[in-house]
Amino acid sequence: MAAGLGALPPASDEAALGTAGGAHGRTDVIAAGVGPARAAASVASALTAAELRGEPYGLVVSAGIGGGFQPGAPVGSLVVADGIVAADLGAETADGFVPVTELGFGTVRHEPPPGLVRRVAEATGARTGAVLTVSTVTGTATRAAALRERHPTALAEAMEGFGVAEAAAAHGVPVLEIRAVSNPVGPRDRAAWRIADALAALTEGFGKLTPVLEGWNRHDR
Repeated sequence: MAAGLGALPPASDEAALGTAGGAHGRTDVIAAGVGPARAAASVASALTAAELRGEPYGLVVSAGIGGGFQPGAPVGSLVVADGIVAADLGAETADGFVPVTELGFGTVRHEPPPGLVRRVAEATGARTGAVLTVSTVTGTATRAAALRERHPTALAEAMEGFGVAEAAAAHGVPVLEIRAVSNPVGPRDRAAWRIADALAALTEGFGKLTPVLEGWNRHDR
């Protein structure tokens, strides 16, 4: 449920991986699969293969559609993540949910380069906020409210970004996540989904990304 660079037609959940070198680099698009585990495995394999070829990637872009928290991210809008957050990686306790970081291990958040996030938002008109990665898509108002309470800056939820970010971090490669909103986060209502509109918005957004990514240096702030 994503697109590569330029106006490539959207397909399944994908990640775009760019080699270092700006305009002289290469961009590859892979179908990362559904869910954080499959996405992490797919991206890690691609990053490892590139390193073995002596052509390491300089950036990973996780892109696709997702649910939007209302009213901050209406259906059809774009969201670029300033934080890629594992929303349900932790433990349930008598006092509520506890993330793994509070249990003393692991991480639940990756932050894309702030300067790149800002430029992408300016170029595409995307809203900026946290994008939550979940293993189970939210289907009730109660669950949506609980997520917003724990993550007040969240604008969207999806199922792959944190897995992609984990793989990128293991290889020391920066990551970016872009989501087009296809449905509100909350009660599951297939009639309210606007997948075609979201994919069109994602494709249009990627058409504006090429000059941003070509001009970006990973050492920029």
